[in-house]
Amino acid sequence: MAAALSRALKLPGKKGSELGEYDPLTQADSDDESEEDDLVLNYPRNGLGRDGCLAPGSSKTRNGRSGRLIGATDRAQDDDEEEEEDDDDDQWTAQVTGKPRRSRGNLKGGQYWSRGELGDGEDRGGGAGPSGAAGLGSHSSEAEEKRRRAKNTIRSAFFLVPLVCAMLIVLLCAFLVPCQKAELEKKLQWERALGDAGGVTPPALALWDVDGDSVEDVLLGVTEWTNGTHATQRSKVYSAVAVCAVSGRVLWREVLNEPVMYLQCGLQLNTQPSPVCLIIGKSNLMAVNGATGRKLWSVALRNIESQAVLLPDLQGDSVPDLLLATLPADETLDLSLTLISGQTGKKIGHPVPFNLRGQGKLIGPLLHETQHGAYYILFGLGNVQAISLQDIYVRALDKMPETRFVLRKDLRWENMKNASSSSFISIYSGSERVEFLLPLVAGFGNNRNSLDAVSSLNWTRSDWVLFYGARTLSVLRQRDLHKQWTFSNASIHSEPALGHFNSDGVLDLFVQHSANGIMTALIVSGASGTPLWKAEFVCPRLVLEASAISTSTGQSVFLFWASEPIRAQRNVPRMTMAPGVAAAEPLIRKLFLLHPAHPAALLQLSSTTDTAVTSAVSYLEYLKDATYITVSSRPTTGSETSAQVVESTSLKAAIKTGQIVQLGENQETEAAGKVTAHEVNAFFRRLSFKPQ
Repeated sequence: MAAALSRALKLPGKKGSELGEYDPLTQADSDDESEEDDLVLNYPRNGLGRDGCLAPGSSKTRNGRSGRLIGATDRAQDDDEEEEEDDDDDQWTAQVTGKPRRSRGNLKGGQYWSRGELGDGEDRGGGAGPSGAAGLGSHSSEAEEKRRRAKNTIRSAFFLVPLVCAMLIVLLCAFLVPCQKAELEKKLQWERALGDAGGVTPPALALWDVDGDSVEDVLLGVTEWTNGTHATQRSKVYSAVAVCAVSGRVLWREVLNEPVMYLQCGLQLNTQPSPVCLIIGKSNLMAVNGATGRKLWSVALRNIESQAVLLPDLQGDSVPDLLLATLPADETLDLSLTLISGQTGKKIGHPVPFNLRGQGKLIGPLLHETQHGAYYILFGLGNVQAISLQDIYVRALDKMPETRFVLRKDLRWENMKNASSSSFISIYSGSERVEFLLPLVAGFGNNRNSLDAVSSLNWTRSDWVLFYGARTLSVLRQRDLHKQWTFSNASIHSEPALGHFNSDGVLDLFVQHSANGIMTALIVSGASGTPLWKAEFVCPRLVLEASAISTSTGQSVFLFWASEPIRAQRNVPRMTMAPGVAAAEPLIRKLFLLHPAHPAALLQLSSTTDTAVTSAVSYLEYLKDATYITVSSRPTTGSETSAQVVESTSLKAAIKTGQIVQLGENQETEAAGKVTAHEVNAFFRRLSFKPQ
């Protein structure tokens, strides 16, 4: 009845002052609280409220909502289910307390059974708390909180660990890598005295990575004077030396019986994983292990006059073969070409003699592949002749070759044979002697000592640069052997350096010539033969080729030795310098760098009183840098001979300390406009170099 009356009146119940007393009719004056409490439905679980069984003295007041506990699992039950279970609840309440059940309105009001009515929580399966339900809820909440914190910790770790790793990588790239590059640049700066300078010809020089550190090392022919048993007795010791490009230390030394004429590296043998280097003397050809200097094979020849030419595999052993030219001092004997096995060093057949007409400097031999895949050898004495590789093979072995490519001949070339000869094809046979013939290929001047098959293949398919008569320069087209253009100037004393000065994609030529104590540096267009750049300097009194180095932008920088530039002014006659006067003054030689973007300014990289006799350029792809290797003659006090000094210079390091030298106002490149030295220096510092 009490439950029905309370439900009908919608009045919440109210607890008395004593525990366990509950009168729903005395709560009629709590309309405000009941209406507010009706908004929150609290469903008991197993007859227990949110506070469970309250201990004595812990009953909640009418207005206290902070102590209400929401059931752990029955929040989702709706009112319809509760309506259906009212009768069961009344019966369950009577069984537990022996008193009528609370009204539905009181249940909604958030009132709970007292501890005295329901008994101790321990009797109902409670946990460690004051009641079973409260204990379970407390432990559940703590476990859930721990799981939540663990998940947050794991999520934070997954976020922070990659972030920290990324920061460490950035720090390594920003600080440690530049430091390592700077250290390597310092190691590339070194000089070392190796032997004594002397002789008319410059010492043999080659670059190749023989120690496997991805940096090309220096191989050099060395001559040293040693004292004999008597003080007046002195003898020469000849050797080939490999020097580490990073530190300048000697890697190996091979003592020889004669001076080294040529050094070449890059030959690959089937039985030798390391690169093979060739040491060529006047009467001996020797192959050594590039990493250790250990002798692999040697062959005795007489009067060797040329470098080894890399040929395709003639014997089918998957190793390229070689060809050399021999020219005896006795004029009654003829120039001969000899085939050498690259695998064993043995002669292939016998030397092939040629009765050449003409006198002058030995040209070649060079290998050329025509557009139809036929191979020809170019050589001559003061002129240039060509003969097919098939003819040489047949004459050397007295039989036809078995390899197909050796059998090929180009009909266009064969139709240009001389009427008086059945073998030779005339490339140039004018009245003026030929001084040099070289392929129009970038990097040939620096890599001519390479036996790398890829580089050699590129050289064999190009046009040629022909210099003859001591003053005429031409480009010969290989497809028809016609001159593309001809350029004449004063005496040119060294081979041109090939690089890209303008943006037409054709290699241009940097040439030097000297007269009346003045050296003129000139760049000629490879496409048309017209001058592109010109400057005059005090003659440095040395004969050394310039070097062209490719940059990441596609253009080239040119390195050359000279003395002070002659800054001619407008409307002022140029004064020539007498050789005797120039020789009496102390001479300082300077290394200049020219870039096409700033043709009116040069960057001076170094200066010295030494006499540079040969040079080469080595590329470092990892650093986007290049090293300039020079071999110089340096006078020594108290000695009749000069020391031979090898010096390595990192171009990036030299650019940082270089000085800008402005050229004269009347330069042909004045149209490019003047810029400040600071702008030019900043431009040079951003340069990066790449292999050609």
